[in-house]
Amino acid sequence: MPQDLDVISALSAEGVGVDNLVSGLDADQWRLETPAPGWTIAHQIAHLAATFRMAALAAADPGAFTAMAARLSGDFNGNVDRALAEYLADPPPVLLTRWQAERTAAEKALAAVPADQVVPWLVRPLPPSVLAAAGMMELFGHGQDIADALGVRPQRTDRIGFLVGFAVRTWDFGYLARGLAVPEVSFRFEITAPSGKLWEFGPADAAQRITGPAEDFCLLVTRRRHRADLALTAVGAEADQWLDIAQAYRGPAGAGRRPGQFAGA
Repeated sequence: MPQDLDVISALSAEGVGVDNLVSGLDADQWRLETPAPGWTIAHQIAHLAATFRMAALAAADPGAFTAMAARLSGDFNGNVDRALAEYLADPPPVLLTRWQAERTAAEKALAAVPADQVVPWLVRPLPPSVLAAAGMMELFGHGQDIADALGVRPQRTDRIGFLVGFAVRTWDFGYLARGLAVPEVSFRFEITAPSGKLWEFGPADAAQRITGPAEDFCLLVTRRRHRADLALTAVGAEADQWLDIAQAYRGPAGAGRRPGQFAGA
């Protein structure tokens, strides 16, 4: 993982990167469709704003967060739609300002939680650093959708190492999201950072191995690219299946992206 950067600083920097994608857009561009079916750029920012608001509440007022989470229905998509509606009612300049405020509040609240404490969250309580890494995953995935809609390619840095570590930590989410049995095997991940450093996880002698570039790994686990379009290699039958189902979030897997969907991008 990046040795010269803490996860909150990385979260802040990645948030600024998303801001830079959308800050100069006109009203028509905010309505551009992204690769997520039915979601415009405004939807993507509204989702980030709602998610970061929940993270700020969880870190700053765990009791209020727990009460809020208890009121959520079992309809995942319905919960998401309701969370977005409030933000989507705003014109783009107001939505942008609200997103920036929610992001700043979450960063400050997470930074204030002692590292040895946990923060309540939707699946299970998490250390603040891990919840911040989950925020990195949100920024990467939804930022990629915005970049794809605009036809630009984000510049990746070793900050994405925090997302790589989070995806390795949650390697079983793809099975759980599909109701599949989690295999009783150990995985070895050898992931090459944008800087060229090698990030290694898991037993060195594991028979199931995943190797490849960090950006491609992050595109896979956020389901923003199909494995066929990524330079990732699997050794072992379980590892090969994992490339088909990998995801770093517990919601429904969705259709993902089609092979060749972004050819030439």
